This record gives sequence, structure tokens and C-alpha cells, in this order.
Amino acid sequence: MSTAPRVGPLTGVRVVELSGIGPGPFCAMMLADLGADVVRVHRVGDRSSVNPVLDRGRRSIAVDLKNPRGVELVRELAADADILVEGFRPGVLERLGLGPDVLLGDNPGLVVGRMTGFGQDGPFAPRAGHDINYIAMSGVLASVGRKGAPPTPPLNLVGDFGGGGMVLALGVVSAVLSARETGHGQVVDASMVEGSAALMAMMYGYRAGGQWGLTRGEQIFDSGAPFYDSYACSDGGYMAVGAIEPQFFTELVTRLGLTDQLDISRQRDRATWARQRELFTAAFAAHPRAHWESVFADVDACVTPVLDMDEAPHHPHNRARRAFVEVDGVTQAAPAPRFSGTPTGMPQGAPPVGRDTHAILAELGIDEPTIRTMHENGAIA
Repeated sequence: MSTAPRVGPLTGVRVVELSGIGPGPFCAMMLADLGADVVRVHRVGDRSSVNPVLDRGRRSIAVDLKNPRGVELVRELAADADILVEGFRPGVLERLGLGPDVLLGDNPGLVVGRMTGFGQDGPFAPRAGHDINYIAMSGVLASVGRKGAPPTPPLNLVGDFGGGGMVLALGVVSAVLSARETGHGQVVDASMVEGSAALMAMMYGYRAGGQWGLTRGEQIFDSGAPFYDSYACSDGGYMAVGAIEPQFFTELVTRLGLTDQLDISRQRDRATWARQRELFTAAFAAHPRAHWESVFADVDACVTPVLDMDEAPHHPHNRARRAFVEVDGVTQAAPAPRFSGTPTGMPQGAPPVGRDTHAILAELGIDEPTIRTMHENGAIA
């Protein structure tokens, strides 16, 4: 589908992405980051803003999916692809004439990745929702927040991106491996409820073993433990403390100058937690963040600065690792993870809507008069 050189472990994998928001584009971004050739099918007249990071690495074709010739064009693209990714509500793809039975009839080895909140079936399948609703249904949201406070939405990281787009990316790549072995494609039904529940595997395991309660803010990882929390410094900055293990807790207490005020052996004794928190809060508040960064810079205490989005790209560690890159003047995370044998390249910027329409049609073997006719009848733009 493209003669442009691509690098990464997914080089040679061809993807058609039906334009959407959130998890579908994130899945496509990850596939593109890892070398896949991703063609994003935008809607004709789409005036939604292009996200310069989330939409990176693809080519764009603008198609009217209400036009029979536009639908036919998507079928042609999918017939030459390994993966098609879509994020419509259940039944919409079928009503467009692009259901899995049609697509797999054209291309038996195709993987159809379907991203929804509640899945393709079940009582809630046809209902609208957002990340907060999906993680509310999986047990995640009830577990996030401080004691006595309402549940706190963890941005839309858990449903949309972790339990949604990333799980879908794993699913479609796994299905491609299967298709290349068996010759048979399949549908990947990725639900954000189920994906976010999978991210809770450790907590559900702890719950089964009687080690995790249902009250927010009382567990080790949810701000209940004073040695796993963030503390304000005198300048308004914060330090993150994750001193769970005894050796890290010992170093934390020592570096804070509290060895004569706390019994280190009673770290896990909940009767001491209120006093621990009081002392940690006062100690961190006595100095600016830079002071504590220096104090903990050369020691394993699991204490790090809380960096904001403007600071993170400039931290010495992140700079040394080149964890962030600049593409078209926009600072963004570099592709992850890293590969020793098939390294990824610098991501390309997000394309304007329909930028590559003509080139993609030419690759499909469509001649110039036909392309002009498709423009004239509104099937493409």
C-alpha cells in the first residue's frame, strides 16, 4: 500500500483505520509507531481537529461512507490489508455494508479489530458511554480515590488507552500471527470494560486472597499507605514516594531525618500510619522539591519528583534515553517499547484530512479519469 520505507517489527503489515476518537486512533498510532503502514479513512467533510500526537504516523484518505462508491473503496482497501480497525457502535459497520462477513468474504485472512465500550453483544452493547462509564463497570473506578472522597477518574488512561487501544493492538497483532499460520482471519472484539478489568488482575487476585478491601484509600497502592503517596514541598512541587519494601522504607526514613521518631520495624503496622504520614508531610514541606531531588538522587528509596507534562521531556534521565521526540515542532513520547533487532524510526507527523487520497487511489490501480469522477460525485475528497 505504500512505497515509502518503514522500519520496525511490524514493517509489511498493512492496516486500514476507520476514523474515530480515543482508543481506536491510539491502537492505530501504536501499530504505525512499530512500522505498520496505516491508512486512516477520514470522513469527507470531517472538520474535527487533527491531534498532532495521537494521529501521527498514518496516511489519510477522505471517503464518504454514505456513498456506495466510497463503501466500495473501503472494501478495496481492506481486501489488500492485514488489519481493519473500527470503533463504531455494534451494528454500524454492518449497516454501512462493511460488516465482517463482507470484509472476510473479500479477504479471508483479514483481521477485523472492533473497539467498543461494552462489547459487541450483551445488554449494554448498544449503549453510549465514555471511559468513566466503562471503568465504572469493571471495578476500576470504585477503587481509585482517597478515603472518604468520591471515586477519582484516572484521566481516560485506563479505559480508552490501556484497557482499550493497547489491548486492541495486542489483539490484532496476535490475530495476524494466527492468520499467517492458518490462512484464516477473524474478528477481535475488544471491550473497554473487559480490557480495564484485565488491568485490575493483581487487585482482583489480592481481593480473592483477602488482601484487598473495598474501601478506597485504605490499601497500599491507593494512597492508604503513607509510604506510597505524593507529598507537597515548600515550593508547591511534589515528590512521589513508593517505599514499599523494608530496605526502601529504611532509606526513606533515614534521608528524611526521621530515624529517631519512627520505629522502622513497624512500617506495616497500620496503627503507626497516621504518625508516619504526619512526619512525612512535615518533612517534605520544609524544603523545595529541588532539595529533595538532590537528597534522593543517588539512593534507592523509590522517591522521585512529580514532573508535569512540560518538565518530563527535559528530565536528565528522559533526555538520556531520548524518551521524548519532537515531530513538526510538537514534543511527544517516542515510540515504545524498544526493539534490539527491528528498531522503530522517528514517527511522522499527523496528516491533514485527505492528504494522501490521490496517492492511495493510484496505488489501488484506479486511473485518473475514475479518480476525477469519484471527486465529482463526492465519494472522496
